[in-house]
Amino acid sequence: MPVTLLNPDGIMKPDVYRQVAIATGTRQVHIAGQVAYDAEGQLVARGDLAGQVAQAYRNVAIALAAAGATFDDVVRLTFYVVDWKREAMPDFIAGIEQAARELRISPAPASLIGVSALYEPGVLVEIEATAIVG
Repeated sequence: MPVTLLNPDGIMKPDVYRQVAIATGTRQVHIAGQVAYDAEGQLVARGDLAGQVAQAYRNVAIALAAAGATFDDVVRLTFYVVDWKREAMPDFIAGIEQAARELRISPAPASLIGVSALYEPGVLVEIEATAIVG
């Protein structure tokens, strides 16, 4: 496997992602920000952060597969969340956990960036992914 994920001793060990990704592959895959649209272009889970996180993860999985990659190859995720407040963390985590169960994935290193808005009203989250494929 070209990616090893770990949480080293001496820094926080979060449950929903890993702090370090070690990649040994040769091909980089960069997935543009994915939001909670379905294949027909309809916004899924309007007003529901957990539902939108799960749908955005599904879209990342589809994009990775198109590039010959899986979440096992992901070395970094970046989340952009509209009007982020710490109180939203349970809903955010619920969306990640739903996607993890459904897609059978492990959490990659991630950053969460609060933004005032995304490109269209109603879109609550956007996920970018970077993968390294052997």
